[in-house]
Amino acid sequence: MELGLVGLGKMGGAMRERLRDRDHTVVGYDQNQEISDAKDLADMVAQLTASPKVVWVMVPQQAVQSVIDELVPLMASGDIIIDGGNSKWTHDKRHAEQLAPHGLEFLDCGVSGGIWGRENGYALMVGGKAEVVEHCMPIFTALKPDGEFGFVHAGDHGAGHFAKMVHNGIEYGIMQAYAEGWELLETAGEVTNVPEVFRSWREGTVIRSWLLDLMVAALDKDPHLDGIEGYAEDSGEGRWTVNAAVDLAVPVPTIAASLFARFVSRQEDQTAMKMIAAMRNEFGGHGVITDPKP
Repeated sequence: MELGLVGLGKMGGAMRERLRDRDHTVVGYDQNQEISDAKDLADMVAQLTASPKVVWVMVPQQAVQSVIDELVPLMASGDIIIDGGNSKWTHDKRHAEQLAPHGLEFLDCGVSGGIWGRENGYALMVGGKAEVVEHCMPIFTALKPDGEFGFVHAGDHGAGHFAKMVHNGIEYGIMQAYAEGWELLETAGEVTNVPEVFRSWREGTVIRSWLLDLMVAALDKDPHLDGIEGYAEDSGEGRWTVNAAVDLAVPVPTIAASLFARFVSRQEDQTAMKMIAAMRNEFGGHGVITDPKP
């Protein structure tokens, strides 16, 4: 299948290569011309020969609207735009309504997999019309992990990004629990080899997970995380999850507490936040502050 891909950063660039590895044609555009296949969006769209044309937008949520605005006059009725970035779910219906008078279709797709997606595949959560999802299934099948799981048509416009938002909220809570357990083991003194404790938990325990594997990888590099400052950013989805929960009167105390813990980390160097920062770096390539405060 043929695809235009806007945004070739950490995830977008890896997605282009995974699709090409599976014999799909990808014309990528990025502002960095050294990695771009097209000089601009018009050139990218012009290089697509299949009908309907499919363009996947993989840019920061602040840039999505401007990219869609620029794509509209370049595309024809029946063409499809997919927003695969970490956009707020409330924007998706607005985008679909903007495109409908032009005969353009829209899908929102939450994507999880971080910097490991090219090798392991990406978990995809899609919102939009069933017939449009079906047309794009060769793309989704190539991007998702091999096997039974990793893809869901979650519902209508907005459902994909809402599912991804909740996914990330859950991720916040799990990471916080791991980090607090690590800090307790580090502080107590009874356990003399904390990294090996976590390594032993990778099989047979009820708390084994990919995040646990990434914790061990981080500890292999720096057993006490001495080179990382206890400061962790949030990328927005945690806030949106808590805000949605408030609007719906759904209690999410664990997710809320983990979000607020990240806010606290920006006020003082916290030990547990070193592990949060380390795990974010391992799965998503997110930067860490490596010059701890004196």
